[in-house]
Amino acid sequence: MFNRRSTPSDGAASTATVRPEDTKYPPLQLIAYGLQHILTMYGGVIAPPLIIGGAAGLSATDMALLVTAGLFVSGLATMLQTLGLGPFGSRLPIVQGISFVSVSTIVSIANDGGLRPVFGAIIVAGVIGLIASSFFAHLVRLFPAVVTGTIITVIGLSLMPVAFRWAMGGNAKSSDYGSMANIGYAGLTLLIILVISRLFQGAISRLSILIGLVIGTLVAVGTGKADFSGVGDAKLVALPSVLHFGTPTFEVGAIVAMTIVILVIMTEATADILAIGEILPTKVDKKRLADGLRADMASSAVAPLVGSFPCSAFAQNVGLVALTGIKSRYVVAVGGAILALLGLLPVVGAVVAGIPYPVLGGAAIVLFGSVAASGIRTLSRVDYEDNLNMVIVAVSVAIGVIPIAAPDFWHAFPKSIAVVLESGISATAVVAIVLNVVFNEIRAGKREGVSVFAAAQDQREELGDRLDDDIRK
Repeated sequence: MFNRRSTPSDGAASTATVRPEDTKYPPLQLIAYGLQHILTMYGGVIAPPLIIGGAAGLSATDMALLVTAGLFVSGLATMLQTLGLGPFGSRLPIVQGISFVSVSTIVSIANDGGLRPVFGAIIVAGVIGLIASSFFAHLVRLFPAVVTGTIITVIGLSLMPVAFRWAMGGNAKSSDYGSMANIGYAGLTLLIILVISRLFQGAISRLSILIGLVIGTLVAVGTGKADFSGVGDAKLVALPSVLHFGTPTFEVGAIVAMTIVILVIMTEATADILAIGEILPTKVDKKRLADGLRADMASSAVAPLVGSFPCSAFAQNVGLVALTGIKSRYVVAVGGAILALLGLLPVVGAVVAGIPYPVLGGAAIVLFGSVAASGIRTLSRVDYEDNLNMVIVAVSVAIGVIPIAAPDFWHAFPKSIAVVLESGISATAVVAIVLNVVFNEIRAGKREGVSVFAAAQDQREELGDRLDDDIRK
């Protein structure tokens, strides 16, 4: 299919017949381009371990282990996805990292039973996803934009309270929790990110989160707010600890909740794989899609053994491929190797774990808000004419924000049910999928005509148009 000559202009090896993703570069360029990918996603890959570790009440030392384990697993998962191993890996330039989608559910499980049931649920859900990978292409129709957009929106909304608690200081028992100083550090970090995003373009703008964290932390160090005493005690090089947090336990409710999360991750991964195929462009058939999903699921199932969490494709790196035109999977593989090496340096995890919570909070407002905005953007592509899609979104979002608005709402329910509903994301997924099937997939009893909800929307839009006309007059 790709029988055209590659004509790279920046040092890439030229071959007569080469797919875009198979383009090769000299070693120094591979390292430079690969490092750019890692810098683009570094803030995103360290955030989930910090959120989960904080929710689980871990010490700074254990938080550092979560961070390095996340880096190590993300690096290996990226190499598996890009280079491939038998039926595992799409062999496309896709960066893998710890998925934000799983964070809210993991926090909900960890609040009740610590990390052991979390790891057990991830292992089982990952294996289920691995088995389902070959068939998932036929199930994607259950996850149209109205479902995925709703879920992603609720993911962002569910994470926002974490950002605000971080901005206040992270520890509600601390004497300065919610102080103007703490919120000031968060505001300064947020301001730095916004200024960089507005004034700069290209690589600097894409690194605004990382730069904001660095500058915010330096200010905190200068004012005595940051504590990096744990860095001196951390080893320079060490292999990830196997089952450091104990033997995984397996609870039905946690497994159900995590399986729903894994299905959402697979949906996102499917979208990213198809998107990168269009950007290159290269052929992505069902077999290649299944190979990519297998790499995702295998990495996720193994991750808990070294103290990490589910992996997924990072959409921001898909955007980076489109922006830079660097389409080589070998570039991303080198980036994965860099990630894995960072995961072997506990001192790196100790440095990250020492970043003050208010500084993290300022960056998290942008990060988590971007997740919600991404979901809203997906929902903007949904057709709301003469259907009940608006009802699907309205009810699903309402159910999803219950744990935020009324944390005790589901406490009277059996634990196996409550753990699914209290995650918000899982509850949203269940409701959105069921309502989409009932309203859009099942044809029996379906009548022509706009629903009362859609009609009400039409009336609101008509009223808005009239008001606009009156204002213009």
